Amino acid sequence: MSQDSEYSEGDLRNTGMSLKHDREWDYELDRIVEAVEERDATKVGLQFPEGLKRRGPQVADDIRALVPDDVTVMISGQPCYGACDLDTFLMKRTDVFVHFGHSPMKNTDKVIYVPLFSNVDVFPIMEESLEELPDPEASDERPSVGLVTTAQHMNRFEEMKSWLDERGFDVRTRKGDDRLTHEGQVLGCNYASADIDADHVLYVGGGKFHPLGLAMEHPDKKVVIGDPVNNVVTVADTEKFLKQRYASVHKAMDAEKWGVIFCTKIGQGRWEQAEEILEDNDDAYLITMDEVTPDRLRNFDMDAFVNTGCPRITTDDGPQFHKPMLTPGEYEIAVGNKPLDELSFDTFHGTW
Repeated sequence: MSQDSEYSEGDLRNTGMSLKHDREWDYELDRIVEAVEERDATKVGLQFPEGLKRRGPQVADDIRALVPDDVTVMISGQPCYGACDLDTFLMKRTDVFVHFGHSPMKNTDKVIYVPLFSNVDVFPIMEESLEELPDPEASDERPSVGLVTTAQHMNRFEEMKSWLDERGFDVRTRKGDDRLTHEGQVLGCNYASADIDADHVLYVGGGKFHPLGLAMEHPDKKVVIGDPVNNVVTVADTEKFLKQRYASVHKAMDAEKWGVIFCTKIGQGRWEQAEEILEDNDDAYLITMDEVTPDRLRNFDMDAFVNTGCPRITTDDGPQFHKPMLTPGEYEIAVGNKPLDELSFDTFHGTW
């Protein structure tokens, strides 16, 4: 049964939430040790996303037990929220650099990507999701449905497709642009894999940001969220999000001094967008940062900010900033270059 409360938790017995503390991941230690041997490495760098940093010391211990004593293993303490969020300082100072928890966005020999696939069973929540999808028995034709998921569940993607096909659906999938590694994969900033000919899209994964962005970028589609971690089914609702974004744009319409944020992280910099804003606005000032936080911007005497870095800085943390924080598209509306009805979700394509 679908839950009425927004992205609430369902029955968590035997789900990802109950498994999260004893979940076994494959850290692909053999690949790491092989790279150490091939490169005669003396320094190994490990980078984990925020939710897995607590596993870092144990993984470091496991690696140290398998490599020569003169090999130093270092753990990145830099914030990490995606494959675009590489610790380039550590990467340049190590012979082997390993990034855990995400699929690669760019083919490179400098980084070993270990995706860490989830062991959560996705099929019970997919069964529950059928209530929000067209009934195959009620139609003469197989109803079409798009299927997308995140890197953590990509190891079950072909099984998910077969599961839906066996239940009478015409499953539509595609691989997005070059920022995406796999067919059917979506990121928090890129939903090109959902650009398919289907009125319904089933998103299998945790969190609300990915499907919310997907629903914003594809407003013609009903986005059903089957969350196997929180064990709940919902339908993406963009109304609340749009109200928040419209409010931020309105607050910024009287702004005179603009801070233009350029993120120096390797996969997040949109220099051309920042330059365009600066060229058109004499009262816009470029601010370069690696980590964009409300505290860091509080000391700047600006009326509003426009973020050319990761869209999640604006959408997730926007209300926490002391002055309006807009996306590049929202900025164009606030300064009168575009009408209000052109407000859209900010996404990444390319940028490397």
